[in-house]
Amino acid sequence: MKTPVIRYSKEPVIVPEIGCNWADTMVLNPAIIKDPENDIIHMLFRATGPWPQKNLRGLSDPYPIFLGYAKSEDNGETWEADFSRPALAPALEYDIDKIYIEDDQGDMVVNYANGCIEDPRIFTVEGEYFITVACRMFPPGAYWEGDKRRDNLPDWAMHEDNPFGTAAYKNDTTTVLYKLNLDRLREKDYDHAFQYVCPLTDGNLTDNRDVFFFPEKMKINGKMQYVMLHRPNDPDVFESGKGIHKPSMFLAAADNIRDFVTDKATHELLAVDIFDWEEERIGASFPPIPLGNGEWLVSYHGKRLPEYGYTQSFMILKEEENSFPLIIHRCSERLIYAQQDWELPDKFPCPCIFTTGGIVKDDELIMSYGAADQKVGIAWTNFNEIVDYIRTFDSQGKQIEV
Repeated sequence: MKTPVIRYSKEPVIVPEIGCNWADTMVLNPAIIKDPENDIIHMLFRATGPWPQKNLRGLSDPYPIFLGYAKSEDNGETWEADFSRPALAPALEYDIDKIYIEDDQGDMVVNYANGCIEDPRIFTVEGEYFITVACRMFPPGAYWEGDKRRDNLPDWAMHEDNPFGTAAYKNDTTTVLYKLNLDRLREKDYDHAFQYVCPLTDGNLTDNRDVFFFPEKMKINGKMQYVMLHRPNDPDVFESGKGIHKPSMFLAAADNIRDFVTDKATHELLAVDIFDWEEERIGASFPPIPLGNGEWLVSYHGKRLPEYGYTQSFMILKEEENSFPLIIHRCSERLIYAQQDWELPDKFPCPCIFTTGGIVKDDELIMSYGAADQKVGIAWTNFNEIVDYIRTFDSQGKQIEV
C-alpha cells in the first residue's frame, strides 16, 4: 500500500507579528477545533516576545509565553489571527502572595500558569470543551540561547524549600487544565472564555507535558474513569516506568479530574522508543480521534538530533476490557517532517514539525503544526487513507503481510 499523500501549506499560515510585543518573536504549536455550528475552525496558538518590564534579575528578558486566537473559514487554507491582545496570558507575578488564581469551583489555588502558557490542546470530555497547556511558574528567558529558566526567579524561589517546591525552584513544566467556553471564544470575549480548573501533573515530581484526555470515560480496574495521555520527562517516578530515564508515553486513569495530580491516579507505560527517529523522546501530539469499535487514532512525535529533529507519525490504540487501551498498530515511518525551506531550522538547530491539533472534516484530516519553533503551518490528508495505512503495521511497527 502506498504511503498516503500529505499536503502542506506552501507558506506559513501565521508568522510572528512585528511590533506586537507578545508575538513578535515566535508563533507555533497551534491547537484547533471545528465549530459545531458552522464551518469555522478555531485556533489557539503559542506566541512569545521580549518582556523587558518583567526582567527581574537583569540577566535576560523573560519572554513569557501567551496564547493567541485565530480562525479559518476555508478548511485551514487561510487564517485570520487576532494580534490585538492575547487570548490567554500568564499573570507574571513575582510576589509570593499573588501567585494564586480562582478555579472553576471558586477556590483560590496555586497558579501554575503564572509564568507561561505553552502548547495548547483543545478537546472535549463528556461533551464539555477543555484545553490543556504546559505551564511554568515563571517566564523563561530566551530559551533558544540556552536554559534561561532561572534568570527571572524571585529570591524566595531560588531555594528548594520555597512553598511551591521544585516547580518554582527548577521552573519545570506543570500541565494545567482550563475549561473553554467556545461561545465566548467565538466572540473574542477572552476574559470569559477560559476558566482555570487544576494542575494535571506534579511539577515537583517530574517535568511533564503533551497531556490530554480521551473524550469518553473507560472501564479500568472495575470503574468508569477518565483516561489521560501524558509524557513525563523521567518515567522512573511512576511504578510502571521504573528503570526508564527518558521521555516516554504514558496513560493515566482517575475517578476525578483533580485526582490526576495525586497518588489516587493509576499510571501505565504505553510506549517507549523503538525506532531510530524516536531515540531521544516520544510523546503524544494531538488528542485521540475515535475510529469506532473501541479504537483510537493517536498521533505522536519522536525526537533525535541532529539527523531528524522532531517528526510525527501515528498509532492505533484498542480499548481493553477493564484495563488500559493497548497499541495494536504503530507506524514505523516518519510520516510528517520538516521539508520546506520555511520549516527548516532558524533560531534553533533542530529540524522540527510539531503537530498539536487535528480534526476530521469532510473525510479530510486537517492538522495544525509548529514549524522550526517559529511559525504555524497546516497539513491535509485523506483520513481513511491514513488510517488504512497505519493498519498495515503491527504493534511493533513491522509491515503486515497481506
